[in-house]
Amino acid sequence: MNILMFFHGGSQNRGCEAIVRASTKIIKERMPGAKVHLVSGRPESDKIITQLDGIYDGSDSTIEKFSYDWLISSFKVKVFNDESFALGKIHSNVIKHIKNADVCLSIGGDNYCYGEQPGWYEIHKRVKALGKKLILWGCSIGEEDMSARKLEDLKLFDLILARETLTFEMLIEKGLTNVELCADSAFTLEKEELKLPEGWQEDNTVGLNFSPLVYKKNKDSKSAVRNLILHILNTTDMTIALTPHVIDQGNNDFEILHSFYEEFKDTGRVIMLPDNLNSTQYKGYIARMRFFIGARTHATIAAYSSCVPTMVLGYSVKSKGISKDIFGEQKLVLNIEEISNSNKLKDKFGKMFNEEEAIRQKLRQSIPQIQKKSYQAVNHLENLFARV
Repeated sequence: MNILMFFHGGSQNRGCEAIVRASTKIIKERMPGAKVHLVSGRPESDKIITQLDGIYDGSDSTIEKFSYDWLISSFKVKVFNDESFALGKIHSNVIKHIKNADVCLSIGGDNYCYGEQPGWYEIHKRVKALGKKLILWGCSIGEEDMSARKLEDLKLFDLILARETLTFEMLIEKGLTNVELCADSAFTLEKEELKLPEGWQEDNTVGLNFSPLVYKKNKDSKSAVRNLILHILNTTDMTIALTPHVIDQGNNDFEILHSFYEEFKDTGRVIMLPDNLNSTQYKGYIARMRFFIGARTHATIAAYSSCVPTMVLGYSVKSKGISKDIFGEQKLVLNIEEISNSNKLKDKFGKMFNEEEAIRQKLRQSIPQIQKKSYQAVNHLENLFARV
């Protein structure tokens, strides 16, 4: 079976890398002989994922002004309000690989959380027009993100795999009958343990991840996180390990975290993890932390899956749903408005600190079940073809 993964922006986002890396592994474990190919917006960044059978450039193409394609596109849009020709040209680097696939996996877990995506809708139509199976792999979608146009697009899929129950329940309520529940494949991601950096306290280091994305959504959040760092330094003897997880131009965790490092490095208790590690190496460090505080979903998944008590600086349904599936409640998850409240951050940290062993025990109970749900995604993939 030839499997084509698409809507992957590149592995500079270590969460995206974790999805591709872990998904490829569990598919090949459960489906011997399966070939997994990736279409990527930044294929050079994905060469670190050696299990893939092919990596292709899926970046957008441009339509030169006054070219033949530009004239046809303009005519169809202006006269018929039809964007399909233009969108087909723009996304031709993805579309040309569809014919060689048996099944196409749309792996952008939260792509539907960021407005309308007419180019993606066009690709989905072309997948189905070629008679290929189309699967939305491990998605999270908030009800506030839904629209009539998105709902029609979602109906095209042969299978939608929701990675947490909040999304699953919402899609069922919308009348979709092609939805199954699983868990994010990254819960099964392996770890690589590198040498611990100078200043790391074994069993007494708290990881902190913060992102430009959260900062842009709430400008006061950076000040509140700074106050939390001060609080940890003043009330505990722990080391704080600043942990980037997305290292992408214009969306680089390292840059915003480094400003904290420069301010607090002279305390001797704030260290900075490098910006050139892959997802398994970041998980190797996160797994050896006592606590973790994170804004990036897959950094928190690395912590959860290593049974590290975790506080989530969440900004979407995925953070809430994943926590609910692990704990039965949205535990230690702050929404985007709460993140700028220093007192709430300190209170949540205190709760995590005081309930450390109980949280760790709950994770030990829940994570094996969550990982089984990750593998269920492959079972659903197999069942889809068994029904043919």
